[in-house]
Amino acid sequence: MSNNAAKHLFIWGSVLCFVILIVLTVDTMGKLDSRAPEITAEVDAGKKVWHKYDCIGCHTILGNGSYFAPDMTKATVRKPKGYLKKFIMNPRAIRPDAAMPVLGLSEKEANDLMAFLDWMSKVDTNNWPPPPILAQAAAGKAASAGQVLFQQHDCAACHQIRGIGGVAGPDLTNAGSKQPDPEWHIAHLKDPAALAPDSAMPAFNELSDQELRDLAEYLVTLK
Repeated sequence: MSNNAAKHLFIWGSVLCFVILIVLTVDTMGKLDSRAPEITAEVDAGKKVWHKYDCIGCHTILGNGSYFAPDMTKATVRKPKGYLKKFIMNPRAIRPDAAMPVLGLSEKEANDLMAFLDWMSKVDTNNWPPPPILAQAAAGKAASAGQVLFQQHDCAACHQIRGIGGVAGPDLTNAGSKQPDPEWHIAHLKDPAALAPDSAMPAFNELSDQELRDLAEYLVTLK
């Protein structure tokens, strides 16, 4: 190839790449508004609360922030909003060993922050961040009906089994040894606060009686 041909190839190749970049940029910008839900006054106020208390100093959102504490991009998808609000208001009332300090948020600030986190959870992030590895993978065996329910309701977002899962709730590795009665677990799933007054765990009223029993019977196998 002559020097002149190489020069033309470089120039027209660069022009083609630039045109493709412009087309892709215009296409992406045209889709951005549809990928994020409407920003309300509460969402805007919640973002200000996020900055006021320097939440990004410990947490990440969309990959931005510090990696000391859990990512909050899909917080209200991973955990019930009622639990999150209780934890944000007083972390150590939920987990005595929580590293997060009591920030002193007002009721309104907590509600606004939850609105912001809920808005962020609805942003289309192409399924990022990925869900955590399921405890079934560590177990290396076929899942029971109760274990399937455990996975379907994302219990691993709050609870660990054999070191896999979240730390917002109690470790369930030895749940069956600590409480071997399935009826206790059924009652706890129906109304956690009735058995643990300070519990932030939501009631699983949407589960059928059979599903509650399957889940309880799975929990008592954890020893």
